[in-house]
Amino acid sequence: MDALEEKLGHVFSDKALLRRALTHASADSAVSNERLEFLGDRVLGLVIAETLHQRFMQEPEGLLTRRLHALVRWETCAIVGERIDLWSQLILTKSETANDGGRARGAIVGSAVEALIAALYLDGGLEVARRFIEAEWLPLLDTIATEQRDAKTRLQEWSQGGGRGERGAPVYTLVSRDGPDHAPHFVVSVTVQGHEPANGEGRSKREAEQAAAAALLAREDVT
Repeated sequence: MDALEEKLGHVFSDKALLRRALTHASADSAVSNERLEFLGDRVLGLVIAETLHQRFMQEPEGLLTRRLHALVRWETCAIVGERIDLWSQLILTKSETANDGGRARGAIVGSAVEALIAALYLDGGLEVARRFIEAEWLPLLDTIATEQRDAKTRLQEWSQGGGRGERGAPVYTLVSRDGPDHAPHFVVSVTVQGHEPANGEGRSKREAEQAAAAALLAREDVT
């Protein structure tokens, strides 16, 4: 794990804590990273909120909130995880390793990044966690989409345009909900009349609906 510690910018005093942050529940539910993921999400949110508050001093609360949601979501964590080649360090079941994670890879990597942030916080304190977050997230501040209108609003406006009215309104359907109570995982499908449905994933039903709406907009090339 020396190479990973170098990328994280911290040598762990408690190696077992780092190992736990890398352990997916499917491999060992007794010592998985789920509780660390819960804590890391809050640490990440605090650091990003403080950073946005200081950097975008003229922006209203609503826009800061949209920026925060875009930067703290698991998809953004997965981008960071892929950048530091985290997948190769994770402790997974043989089936997950063999198929390279499939569709679940992004969510697994994103969750592990949050667990790592918690491990950095517990082993070295907030400043250690902050250094890693700032190093990896600051370059994303101006590249992660921060639409002033959220994806669901834009999809509704597009789908009900052209005189279609209410009959063109998007319909959201919950496909699945799994995971523990403190870290649930939702999959939602959205359908617009005359178009193939699109799926989205998230840690809340609302987040999954936003992801599904964004996926359909992207597929239909709606700006």
